[in-house]
Amino acid sequence: MAVGDDEVTKAAEPGQESQRTQVRRAAVASAIGTTIEWYDFFLYNTAAALVFPHLFFPASSAYAGAMQSFATYAVGFAARPVGAAIFGHWGDRIGRKATLIITLLVMGISSAVVGILPGTATIGVLAPLSLVFLRVIQGLAIGGEWSGSVLIAMEWGDQRKRGLLGSFAQLGVPMGLVLGTAVALVAVPFAVLSIGGTAASWSTSPTRSWSLLPPPCGSIPSTVTVPASRVR
Repeated sequence: MAVGDDEVTKAAEPGQESQRTQVRRAAVASAIGTTIEWYDFFLYNTAAALVFPHLFFPASSAYAGAMQSFATYAVGFAARPVGAAIFGHWGDRIGRKATLIITLLVMGISSAVVGILPGTATIGVLAPLSLVFLRVIQGLAIGGEWSGSVLIAMEWGDQRKRGLLGSFAQLGVPMGLVLGTAVALVAVPFAVLSIGGTAASWSTSPTRSWSLLPPPCGSIPSTVTVPASRVR
């Protein structure tokens, strides 16, 4: 009994629809994942400018402290290509989805630890060393997340639209920057009010680091929920 072209087309439609759904899911997941990663990454900017010079480099002048603080910021960018190579290798071996879940968890946990890290006055030189170490971990995670997100979106999609699908991961950079800046605009005035003072008094307050704790720790819910959604 011969099978007509209409029957073959109808039988193929469910599979094509499922493929399109997977492509859309991969593209959206890559954009969301990179947004969260870059939010954590760029939120470090505000802390490096407002908090870290006083908290981790109190013995330095204002200028030197700022330069030392932003030097720890630069370390994260230096670690990005290394993270891309490491997680790219393991993505080929164990799958992109598993490595992307790991990068999100690593970034979220390291950002939260930065938020609760004691200063130099409490644990001495171990404080800035720990900050640099955590920044390296953040750089490795963002390198693995961004490269993996681009690859998974391109590998799942139509090969004729690889550039379009790969661009979804790049959307996370400006969205993460805008989100991190918006949270900082809300968090800093709130932190000033939390100690009942002015911006000047907040900058010298010993509780300033704890009053800015919610932004980095705010990534914890998304760090848990987004990897959980990627498991499906």
